[in-house]
Amino acid sequence: MSATKLAPVNEELPSSTPSQQQVYDSFRRWGYLEAKLDPLGQYLPPQPIAELAVEGETAERARAIYCSTIGAEFMHIADPVRREWIAAKLESPAPGFDQQRTLEQLTRADIFEQVIQSRYLGTKRFSLEGVTALIPFLDETLHRGAEAGAAKAVMAMSHRGRLSVMVNTFGKSAADIFSKFEDVDPRSILGGGDVKYHVGATGDFISREGKSLALHLVSNPSHLEAVDPVAMGRTRAKQVRYGADGFDRVLPIIIHGDAAFAGQGIWAETMNLGGIEGYNVGGTIQIIVNNLIGFTAEPEESNSSRFSSDLARRLPVPIFHVNAEDINAVMRIAALAVEYRYRFRTDVVIDLIGYRRHGHSEVDDPTITQPLRYAKIKDHPPLYEIYAKQLGVDQTQRVRELQAELTEEQKKAQQMQKMPLLATLPDYWANYRNGPYKAEYEVETGLTAEEVGRIAEGLTRYPAEFHIHPKIKKLLEQRAEMGRGERPFDYGMAEAVAMGSLLIQGTPVRLSGQDSQRGTFNQRHSVLIDIENEQHYVPLNHLGQNQAIFDVYNSLLSEAGVLGFEYGYSRDFPEALVMWEAQFGDFANGAQIIIDQFISSGEDKWGLLSGVVLLLPHGYEGQGPEHSSARIERYLQLTAHDNIQVCQPSTAAQYFHLLRRQAMRQWRKPLIVFTPKSMLRHPDAISPLAEFARPHFQNVLPETEISNAKRLLLCTGKIGHELRVERHKRKDETTGIIFLEQLYPWPETELRAAIEAHPEAHEIVWVQEEPENMGAHSFVMPRLRRLARTRQVLSVKRSAAASPATGSAKAHEMEQRTLIELALSHTLQEKVAR
Repeated sequence: MSATKLAPVNEELPSSTPSQQQVYDSFRRWGYLEAKLDPLGQYLPPQPIAELAVEGETAERARAIYCSTIGAEFMHIADPVRREWIAAKLESPAPGFDQQRTLEQLTRADIFEQVIQSRYLGTKRFSLEGVTALIPFLDETLHRGAEAGAAKAVMAMSHRGRLSVMVNTFGKSAADIFSKFEDVDPRSILGGGDVKYHVGATGDFISREGKSLALHLVSNPSHLEAVDPVAMGRTRAKQVRYGADGFDRVLPIIIHGDAAFAGQGIWAETMNLGGIEGYNVGGTIQIIVNNLIGFTAEPEESNSSRFSSDLARRLPVPIFHVNAEDINAVMRIAALAVEYRYRFRTDVVIDLIGYRRHGHSEVDDPTITQPLRYAKIKDHPPLYEIYAKQLGVDQTQRVRELQAELTEEQKKAQQMQKMPLLATLPDYWANYRNGPYKAEYEVETGLTAEEVGRIAEGLTRYPAEFHIHPKIKKLLEQRAEMGRGERPFDYGMAEAVAMGSLLIQGTPVRLSGQDSQRGTFNQRHSVLIDIENEQHYVPLNHLGQNQAIFDVYNSLLSEAGVLGFEYGYSRDFPEALVMWEAQFGDFANGAQIIIDQFISSGEDKWGLLSGVVLLLPHGYEGQGPEHSSARIERYLQLTAHDNIQVCQPSTAAQYFHLLRRQAMRQWRKPLIVFTPKSMLRHPDAISPLAEFARPHFQNVLPETEISNAKRLLLCTGKIGHELRVERHKRKDETTGIIFLEQLYPWPETELRAAIEAHPEAHEIVWVQEEPENMGAHSFVMPRLRRLARTRQVLSVKRSAAASPATGSAKAHEMEQRTLIELALSHTLQEKVAR
């Protein structure tokens, strides 16, 4: 039944009287502002709207629909089909649901929280009390999703209600949850693990018709919305695994807090991802568990508009505000949201408005900051009592039974011997290893000249009817020459061959970042664009009949959201080479939460693995403080227990071997790569064809031009090439230069061998472009002193500074000349002493 049939235009009415259609349209547009949404009745009062000050039977019917305990925002959606569909659903009778099942869920949820409150008083748990309607809402959502074809649901949520969801939705035993409060056998997680309201969970949901839905709750830190892009990336990977019907098969659900939804920038980035190619997951059910308070902050302190959900109004997605104590309304919107998602493939936002019975974490006293609110909450009955009264059911006996059941669960928890640390990973992780590095994980990454040539031929081929840009035509001709061994390889071609070789081997490759299709420095050109019709052609997807797929996306102007997505994708697609490229290396600053809380620590906290690759352009070329340093020091500070890899390949062939190694070996760890800018095509960093046949990436490039040097310079990346150039000019045959290609895990054995090859070297000098308090200086020096034993160890670097680099190109040149002069000075020790 359409909305217009429910409210037909009455042409006989005088022109000064609004028609039925006009009345309904007014309520459809503004009714949510007068809806009765606050269970406590005083903290979100209806907002009178002049357009709704009409009377009559039509107005009363429209008011009953749009100003009730559901406030629907959907008239901002441009598509009339979607608007009319929502109106028709809201103006039609509500679907039925199992009221007794819902009452049981509400009772279980509230009693579970009450038992924890009484047994573990003063312990953080982030109670769901006040919005326990979330539990039957999820039950209805998952039931409808299963009926629509979902086989999996990926869920993310912050702390509030997480323990209740684990027990009442995922089916974890209460004893398992209680064991976290008992903290039994702490030795089992010394140095690792996480608090109980951060860890993930898996479970199985069975719909009322008996269909099974596998559930996954994503592990997340205290950084609230940071988990959202991770969940979306994991969803996308699972959907890709299913193939063409992936959107149907995997249902994403993200649960937010009201203050976080309104205030966290990463969520604005992530929500924008939802409709963009390469990141679309077919629509996400977005649920705001709205307590109308954030820690101690009132709504007017958390968001500058009426609703915390107003951020979502910039997108063409519906927003449903629901009074969380009207269970009929809650269940109706759950059913509608899932149906809308499956029909229109977009997000749906549900603002589930309730209250918070206790303080923010059950430890603090909310009567200090909101005395009037909590005086009212104190006398407000729990939701299960309100609903039982509506149904005319006495729950007294059932409450006693649940209390006794949970008491027994607590006793079981006290007898548990240990808490599990490592997550159980999906089957597709069976061939991959965690823990410390072992030599047995190494693989051969070299290719023969013939293999490189065949790949290069495919990379430089395009359809005869394709109108190619003259500059790109010339580039491809040069790359074809590289493939034939007629000219050395630059980084762009080395990368393309590495990716092409993996695709032919059956390894999918995914790359995203700002301008990554072309490359920030005009170096990649992975997507060819016809200059007459702008059609795209991707040579990497035309190398062979049975090859894997290459996906490359120019991401939106986002770091945290996109990197979180790619980390999540890598979590559920370990077979793929998944890469994120920063436009400039220090742009990763904007994604520091993802790096700190997921990439570097996810294995230690949750036992979760990832092989995501970060490509961070780095190098001092006088471009100022924001385009010089990728902040090497930050990544090195995060290293421990072989948790990540930190590398700076100094040649094109080294980059080739590094990418292949990351994809081919079974040891899966995040890889941080400091890629070049000016050295992308520099003659000192290019590589001959023969270098691609070498068996491995070399963690250390030893000195090969000088035998038994008297001094050794140790460095990474661009500065090493500049030192070699200057050494050649000076005809210095006593100073050796060693490139440290992998900083972590620290290549002790290879570096010792490179140093001991020069037994007469009396001093070893660490040389870096970065200031003393940045770069690898503080990481390398103590390790180098230990390794060098009796040899003198010195360092050359810029002076410590608050900013990574000077903003003056001339000052940069002067600093660089001084740095190189000091490094090559045979009286360095005397100068340092002075």
